[in-house]
Amino acid sequence: MAWYNPFGRKKEQRKGSPLSRRSYKGAQGGRLFTDFFSSSASADQELRQALVTLRNRSRELARNDAYVARYLNLLSSNVVGHNGIRLNVKARDENGMLDVLGNQIIERAWKKWTRTGNCTADKTMSFLDCQKMFMEALARDGEVLIKHYRDPSSEFGYRIQFLEADHLNETKNELAANGNRIVMGVEIDEENVPVAYHLYKNHPNDVGYAQSNQTIRVPAEDIIHAYIRQRPEQRRGVPFVASVMANIKMLNGYYESELVASRVSSAKMGFFTSPTGDGYVGDDVQDQYMPIMNAEPGTFEQLPAGMDFKAFDPAHPTTAFESFSTAVLRSIASGLNISYHSISNDLSSVNYSSLRAGTLEDRDQYRMLQAFMIEHFLEPIYRKWLELAMLKDALPMQVNKYDKFADNASFIPRSWGWVDPQREMQANIQGLQNGIVTYQDVQANYGRDVEELFEQHDRESKLADQYDIKTAFQPFGLKTPTDPIVEGVPDAEAD
Repeated sequence: MAWYNPFGRKKEQRKGSPLSRRSYKGAQGGRLFTDFFSSSASADQELRQALVTLRNRSRELARNDAYVARYLNLLSSNVVGHNGIRLNVKARDENGMLDVLGNQIIERAWKKWTRTGNCTADKTMSFLDCQKMFMEALARDGEVLIKHYRDPSSEFGYRIQFLEADHLNETKNELAANGNRIVMGVEIDEENVPVAYHLYKNHPNDVGYAQSNQTIRVPAEDIIHAYIRQRPEQRRGVPFVASVMANIKMLNGYYESELVASRVSSAKMGFFTSPTGDGYVGDDVQDQYMPIMNAEPGTFEQLPAGMDFKAFDPAHPTTAFESFSTAVLRSIASGLNISYHSISNDLSSVNYSSLRAGTLEDRDQYRMLQAFMIEHFLEPIYRKWLELAMLKDALPMQVNKYDKFADNASFIPRSWGWVDPQREMQANIQGLQNGIVTYQDVQANYGRDVEELFEQHDRESKLADQYDIKTAFQPFGLKTPTDPIVEGVPDAEAD
């Protein structure tokens, strides 16, 4: 018969008990974990102390570190591409048919607004430049600030203004007069919804403005504050390279040490020694006292009595240089969510399978950033542009059509081909024949829309007829004037 011991459970939880030994090893103490520091602070509390330092160091690496510079270039070229992310409007009329004319009007007006000098407040950038700046600033600074700029002098009444993240006053942490909380410059209400941003009027580190700089309150509807959240209640963004900064700094220091040691190794040949420290005059002197000897191939020089030569031949770089650098760079690539061969530009040890696996994983990361960019940058700007353009009568359509064209617009990001285009094309053909993919699916892989494909075929067909050119191939099985007419077989148009 078992007896209940009211002190048994408390005794079981004592230090060193079986229950304690079954707990998480990562939470254990001891001498092996004395340097494993942890914090239970909120995301904002941790960022408040480190944000400026992280941002400044990230910019320093972007300026002077080759791998970080390449990483930013990879993001810009793969997420944005040379044509940028393009608008695609597919609004429909009440009868369910595509409003082709209205869609074309919107897309052409948008294309005109995105030209250089039309879309930004300083009139110096195109919208393609804006997309690249957004991506690079997001990765380098951790966050992007964009202000909706109403400009009556603009044809469409709207421009955008990029602001550096430094404008958002991270030192402003207080209760506002209206009862809202201000966390690192972001004013939030009781439900943690941003309602305003407290921005420096001028860049806080501009010479001449730092002493007299003012903070202005800008409503949240006039600001795009884009950053990738890592914790639920995080109010500011973290640079992408934050987790690998230490490794990059140490690797740069190692490179510098090895480079200096290699230069010393190649520049120094040896030392002349004697009991008295003199006795050899050499062929010349340096710095008025140090004798030097001109060494020529196939010649030997006799030293005076008592003189000796001590060779100086440090072995640098060491044999472990390449393997150690590769190991550190792989950890950096893992922290940046990119393959080693992409950031290192080293294809010496890859084969077709490993290249394909790494490239596909990289592209998944790029697609995630494309989706983020569309949702947090392109769509808000398009909606604001469409609203203000309609209010200014810059578009030949009524304001009550706003929802129709705003809700039925999407953006087509860049896509990627594969290293074996013939296999890729054959796979597309088989997918179309079996009905498991559509023309839109195939065109999406090329960064186009199926309507653009059909329009282009139609234009080329009409252009060929205009110049009386007979093409060797007609897509989709279209009948051409060169098709043979068989008697007794009804014409396709007659059917």
